[in-house]
Amino acid sequence: MRRVHTPRLPLPRFRRRSWWLTALSAVLALLAGTVLTGPGTATAAPRAWAPKPAPMTTPWTDQVPVDRPLPEYPRPQLTRPDWANLNGIWDFAVTPEDAGRPASFTEQIRVPFVAESALSGIQRRITQDDKLWYKRTFTVPAGWNGRRVQLNFGASDWRTTVWVNDRQAGAVHNGGFDSFSYDITGLLNGGTNTLVVSVWDPTQTGGQAVGKQRINDVTPHPGGGIFYTAASGIWQTVWLEPTAAAHITRLDMVPDLTDNRLRVTVRGAGTSGHQARVTVSTGGTTVGTATGPAGGEFTVPVPNARRWSPDDPFLYDVKAELLSGGTAVDSVGSYTGMRSIGLARVGGLLRPVLNGEFVFQTGTLDQGYWPDGIYTAPTDAALRYDLQKHKDLGFNMVRKHIKVEPQRWFYWADRLGLLVWQDMPSMERTPDAAARTQWEAEYDRIIDQHRSSPSLVMWVNQNEGWGQYDQARIADEVKAYDPSRLVDNMSGVNCCGAVDGGNGDVVDHHVYVGPGTTVPSATRAAVLGEFGGLGFEVAGHEWYPGGGFSYEDQPDLAHLDNRFVGLLDGIREVRMPRGLSASVYTEITDVENEANGLLTYDRQVVKVDEARVRAANRALIDASRRPAAPVTLPTGQYTSLRVTTPGYTDRYARHRDGAVFTEVVGGGSDALLKNDATWRIVPGLAGSGCHSFESRNYPGEYLRHREYRVYKEGGSGDLFRADATFCPVRGANGGVRLSAYNFPEQYLRHYDAELWLATPGGTHTWDNPALFTEDTTWAVEAPWAP
Repeated sequence: MRRVHTPRLPLPRFRRRSWWLTALSAVLALLAGTVLTGPGTATAAPRAWAPKPAPMTTPWTDQVPVDRPLPEYPRPQLTRPDWANLNGIWDFAVTPEDAGRPASFTEQIRVPFVAESALSGIQRRITQDDKLWYKRTFTVPAGWNGRRVQLNFGASDWRTTVWVNDRQAGAVHNGGFDSFSYDITGLLNGGTNTLVVSVWDPTQTGGQAVGKQRINDVTPHPGGGIFYTAASGIWQTVWLEPTAAAHITRLDMVPDLTDNRLRVTVRGAGTSGHQARVTVSTGGTTVGTATGPAGGEFTVPVPNARRWSPDDPFLYDVKAELLSGGTAVDSVGSYTGMRSIGLARVGGLLRPVLNGEFVFQTGTLDQGYWPDGIYTAPTDAALRYDLQKHKDLGFNMVRKHIKVEPQRWFYWADRLGLLVWQDMPSMERTPDAAARTQWEAEYDRIIDQHRSSPSLVMWVNQNEGWGQYDQARIADEVKAYDPSRLVDNMSGVNCCGAVDGGNGDVVDHHVYVGPGTTVPSATRAAVLGEFGGLGFEVAGHEWYPGGGFSYEDQPDLAHLDNRFVGLLDGIREVRMPRGLSASVYTEITDVENEANGLLTYDRQVVKVDEARVRAANRALIDASRRPAAPVTLPTGQYTSLRVTTPGYTDRYARHRDGAVFTEVVGGGSDALLKNDATWRIVPGLAGSGCHSFESRNYPGEYLRHREYRVYKEGGSGDLFRADATFCPVRGANGGVRLSAYNFPEQYLRHYDAELWLATPGGTHTWDNPALFTEDTTWAVEAPWAP
């Protein structure tokens, strides 16, 4: 096997300095109540503090250090060797929303876990009437002398104000999902510095992006539905880093596979008149380098570029330098993946293409919630775990659902090889003008911060009409702002009062349980943004025992496996050949009282058979690359449908008194039976490419399923036409399986001589798994009554 190269992230370290400066810094830190616990880390000295008991413990709950949680460098696509992690124990207080700074901070919180979480040590309900206050001290390492000091926040929800030594650091930051920074050099005192942060988070009572957060009890309780515990305050890493006065703040990197080059814009602060040099390498060997103006786009050659894909998530190392008169004044490390994403016609259907090839995107809905940390994964290994389970289960895509994860989550998606659909978190209600301005500005910042991640292939603007407005305009503006990715103007245009903007790159339906009948248009590919929701509650692994819900409960794990694999097979056999290009299963884990997960909420149990699900996903992906010739039936001709189940091969589908059965038919059978067992195949009443079966002796009446039983009936209207349409799927030994047009995972089956619409993994008698494939396979033969 060829080894997959991944970029080496620089280990955090301080610049070399004399022993006496190191000793002096340590003494000053001890006197200030701050300990330098290791290279690149400055944390408050541990005091009497303990986490609260988590409602459910994950495998990582007890692995979180008290004084140094999440020690990894938090920004993998813009790395510097010198930095200091400020995560750990901070002093904490809660005041009324309109109050000033408290005179004393009587509690302690472990940053960056939100106040509602057990891992924070607070675990308390926070409302719009509360303001959160954080306080700690720090000293700046002596080795940073002469450089600017940047204070960085991965994310804080929602309105954050920062003071250093009682002076406000820059403007108030409004936003819960984007990172922000302050140059605090002019606020430092040369010794022990005091950092104070206030955060106000109105959650759903405000007009801002909120996603699925709701002000609820923080301990398990019944109800909640598809909404979960709020996450207030600092929830991503806080850190310091030294920079030059002129320094790089962002790298925008867009692969150009047509010309084997990387388009790069090196953005920065104080960079007027500076040049930038970017070098792309692999394994220490330079593959391309180029110089251009800072703030302007230029290209770096990447000859014979190795394509990034889920099957080969190859990453190049990138180094960017800021030049002043030929001298490098700043240098950062990064990485990139060379891939393209777009739309193209494949077999006459509009499809998303990765690196010019249609690859079916099969993924899950990922809410990003944790029972111990709520919005914040307990460790980096935990953050990686959910993505690794997607790979283990054979998925090649993940939809991050109305939450934006830390940049390390994107690093793991880039490195492991998962396509990412990134939702913009929704608002609770139709926004006013101020809320619209805030939401769009935050969306732009989120795009800027993640635009260079190769895994991210689609922006999902809005969901099911939540807080919807100006859908078409927003889709056009997002596409113009980031033309290198696909745009979904509304996920779930068929659901919940959503209004389709009519534009963007995909038409996106939500169908529970699904998979439904989404088809592409002349301008948009067809995707299934949500489906599934199969539920099973694992005893001992429920957030609120007995409180779980799902879109379709399963009686046991065997039924869950059969039902889920049946859905994937239905997509592969029926919907994908007819134009569906992607599907998102709800969901990767249980979340609070939602029991729809393939894993339990505590990540302790994988509910499904991993090997079987992986094989079903692999078959789906492979089928999209090597599509089989479509199954065709003799349209316009009379035929008879013969049973292929061993021991019953002399039986045929016939109607009697309006219902459909199987019965033995032979040369000596009477004319009525032969007529009843003869059907004319016509183009599908509900859609071309599928078929309807018209009675030989009752023209205008068709095979039709109704409440699972199959009848011979006439009728009109969309429902009748859909119920009377069946799509042929290749069966064994030249046979054909007939899938319901409007329920693609359900097949025409004979059971106890009656015809039913049967579901793999279903709970009805006629869904019995014994001989399921044989009973749903038919031989299309010469008619008994020509």
